[in-house]
Amino acid sequence: MALDGYTDQTLSRQARAAELLDAETEAALARAWRDHHDTAALHRLVTAYMRLAISMASKFRRYGAPMNDLIQEASLGLMKAAEKFDPDRGVRFSTYAVWWIKASVQDYVMRNWSLVRTGSTSGQKALFFNLRRVEAKLSREAEAAGERLDPHQLRERVAQEVGVSVAEVQMMEGRLAGMDASLNAPQAADEDGREWIDVLEDDAPQAAEAVEVEHDRSALRGWLARALGSLNERERYIVAERRLRDDPRTLESLGAEMGLSKERIRQLEAAAYTKLRRHLETHSAGVHDFL
Repeated sequence: MALDGYTDQTLSRQARAAELLDAETEAALARAWRDHHDTAALHRLVTAYMRLAISMASKFRRYGAPMNDLIQEASLGLMKAAEKFDPDRGVRFSTYAVWWIKASVQDYVMRNWSLVRTGSTSGQKALFFNLRRVEAKLSREAEAAGERLDPHQLRERVAQEVGVSVAEVQMMEGRLAGMDASLNAPQAADEDGREWIDVLEDDAPQAAEAVEVEHDRSALRGWLARALGSLNERERYIVAERRLRDDPRTLESLGAEMGLSKERIRQLEAAAYTKLRRHLETHSAGVHDFL
């Protein structure tokens, strides 16, 4: 049921003008849709209860969503209820439809409240729509009993009342404290005011830090090059093949290439590392910061 181009007043007038169904007619229309997929019967049933959908949608206007969008979601919930309604259970369609309409509108409000997902569990949903009411109720009860609740005590009682954790209550309070704001919004009203994005900390390395890091890396490369120069040709080759390649060689492959056993290659590698460490410790001041 597309509502583009309709105003709230037009929709309300059309809903008020719709027929009122008695229980027998309502059940007959529901059976015609369920048993024969009679779309005319479905349309008549849904149209008759659009006033209920509009009434329920209007209760959520305080959340800032356009009324037309709320009515659209309410009508989707109404359609879902009509598809699943079983007239043989002896329940009036309006009683059954209320749950589907409310669920559809609530889901829409929560999806569009913030770019950050507001909540998905039943407890978070209950908090979103009832937090302020429950807080006011508990505060009144505490005052009547002569108590004064601090914020933490109030959160604890809300958590117990709703059946959620205190952390979830605290999180929802933050979510409901304000709507999303653009980081490109100016901090001041004047045109030359800084935007909020200008005050965010830059995580990238600063110039001084970048120079210091590059200096240290250059020094380390020099130390390693001089240390490798202290090895003989065979030791340098083993170290390069075992540690300086993107795809390091195995002891077996080096042994097969050089005509030595796997154990002998391991011994030469260990001896080369010992020479490297000794040279670095002797000739490179500050190398312990890197080792």
